[in-house]
Amino acid sequence: MLINPRNVQAVARKEFYHIVRDYRSLYMAFALPLLLILLFGYALSLDVDNVKVVIVDQDRTELSRDFAGRLDASAYFDLVTHLPDERAAVAWLDSGKATIALVIPPRWTENIRSNREAPLQVLIDASDPNIGTISRGYITSFVERYNSRLLVDFLGRQGFDNLRPALEGRIRVWFNEDLESRNFIVPGIIAVIIMIVGAMLTSLVIAREYENGTMETIRSLPINAVEFLTGKAIPYYLIAMTDVLVALAMGQLLFGVVMKGSFWLMILASSLYLSVALGLGLFISIATKSQLVANQIALLVSYLPALLLSDFVFPVENMPRMMQIVTWIVPATYYIDILNGLFLRDVGMGYLWPSYGVLLFMFLVMAAVAVVKMRREGL
Repeated sequence: MLINPRNVQAVARKEFYHIVRDYRSLYMAFALPLLLILLFGYALSLDVDNVKVVIVDQDRTELSRDFAGRLDASAYFDLVTHLPDERAAVAWLDSGKATIALVIPPRWTENIRSNREAPLQVLIDASDPNIGTISRGYITSFVERYNSRLLVDFLGRQGFDNLRPALEGRIRVWFNEDLESRNFIVPGIIAVIIMIVGAMLTSLVIAREYENGTMETIRSLPINAVEFLTGKAIPYYLIAMTDVLVALAMGQLLFGVVMKGSFWLMILASSLYLSVALGLGLFISIATKSQLVANQIALLVSYLPALLLSDFVFPVENMPRMMQIVTWIVPATYYIDILNGLFLRDVGMGYLWPSYGVLLFMFLVMAAVAVVKMRREGL
């Protein structure tokens, strides 16, 4: 099928004029993506630090005070206050003012120095399972290190000097050296932005023609389905790519998130992913013929899966098996895999080509389906 560039240009120009006149489209295209970058970059954080701790010290010895002081000096804990009894500690947990309550029982130091069991009660607020699990790991690691220190001090007093542990783990963190969640949250939000502009906005364009009664006029024009769909998609492609570049600049300037891999591989991946989103949005618009219905369906099949089922916020491996299978048909899954490879791991096409291939296949399928559907509508 031959494509007349003048026909494509005419359709694209008409759509550009509509976007400029419609302030709601401009808001969705520019203001909302920028707002999402700021909100996700500043507000959304999966890091757990400065865990609030309260202590009930019933022992009140030099060793118990040393334990509390070392806990407060840790970068992971924030010792809020000392409380008189367990009832006060429970009240702090109930009110949400503390995450961990430690109760040091009487004769705790005496039991340690007499080589007897010295239990330490640890109460953790796990109303948020993620924070509760990580806090439990923090406090467990701290107690184990403190135990090791007491053991070394004891053996030193017995004449065993220069003791060294048999096993020493030399840990080196790769890819996200600072362990900052924003290093993958900020790139991941680009996938959500593209779905907003690519799928949700384009899901309205052809439905609007049906509602305005202009579709009959378009059918009478010397234009085919490919030219019509391409012209409709071009303005939103340019807007979405502009949003991608702005997101890259804001990520680097505001959050210090720098892409380690190839910029052009990122542009290629964004183009493929955006093309899938445009094809999906256009197909929804053709099939529904209603802007309200199209917007709701686009929200369900594009934006929400990109946010929830793409390994962006929630790890896919933690989902039930059936949901993991569903993520295979979510385009954002493969796009975020590419973004992680380019932003964090600094890998190239040799590692990322399967995700590129899936996105290309999805684009070809969506484009073919949209064209076939448009032809059945008489264009």
